[in-house]
Amino acid sequence: MLEKIQETANYIRNKVGNIPEYAIILGTGLGELANAITDKREIPYNEIPNFPVSTVEGHSGKLIFGKLGEKEVIAMQGRFHYYEGYNMKEVTFPVRVFQALQVKYLFVSNAAGGMNGSFDVGDIMLIDDHINLFPEHPLRGKNFNELGTRFPDMSNAYDKNLRLLAMEIAKENEIKLQHGVYIGTSGPTFETPAEYNYFRIIGGDAVGMSTVPEVIVANHAKMQVLAFSIITDIGIIGKIVEVTHEEVQEAAKIAQPKMAFIIKEVIKRLN
Repeated sequence: MLEKIQETANYIRNKVGNIPEYAIILGTGLGELANAITDKREIPYNEIPNFPVSTVEGHSGKLIFGKLGEKEVIAMQGRFHYYEGYNMKEVTFPVRVFQALQVKYLFVSNAAGGMNGSFDVGDIMLIDDHINLFPEHPLRGKNFNELGTRFPDMSNAYDKNLRLLAMEIAKENEIKLQHGVYIGTSGPTFETPAEYNYFRIIGGDAVGMSTVPEVIVANHAKMQVLAFSIITDIGIIGKIVEVTHEEVQEAAKIAQPKMAFIIKEVIKRLN
């Protein structure tokens, strides 16, 4: 595993040269944020040694290097999911490569179903915390001390200072920003009404099929994490309607310019 991580990191370093401190993972329907990146250099996933390849519509499968505002960034346009058949080591492999490339900040986005009664479709939720309901843990198995400690602390999984900065930027620019706990599940089915109700009872505000594995590994790697959900459907008793993947993508596209602005401004104000 360590050899594969290093091989992939060396390939990317040789292709790109200087590696940014900022990495962004773009979720379902959120790949358009990549259009805000200038001076782009792109590497398709299928050209990168050891990299999985995304099989989901709305995940185009490219690693993008360029500028978001004045700062250099790496962006994953398309991520990998447990429901695609990948194991958790494969799902989180890109984060391990970012670690080897000495990325310091990880920004994560996803499309999610909202269970909080104050949420509307198209809202942006700043993730304050998560509940991990995936059946496999990304740190299961032998621990490599080179990658992180055996029992990593998760009390600040979503960095408090980054969240405060995002809140400040949203307030300054009159962007509505919700807050909440994200529940990560394996998918690929959307939730039943009873499951939505259960997730709300145990403390969830939004639910999705990604993010949690990457955030766990990023914390293991001592990265600072900021993450957002775009609420693309509502799972509240009495308001639940049938939802399609296409509708999720469309709702995400409408909301993403505001999320992109917040991420861009946070990066601008760091360092």
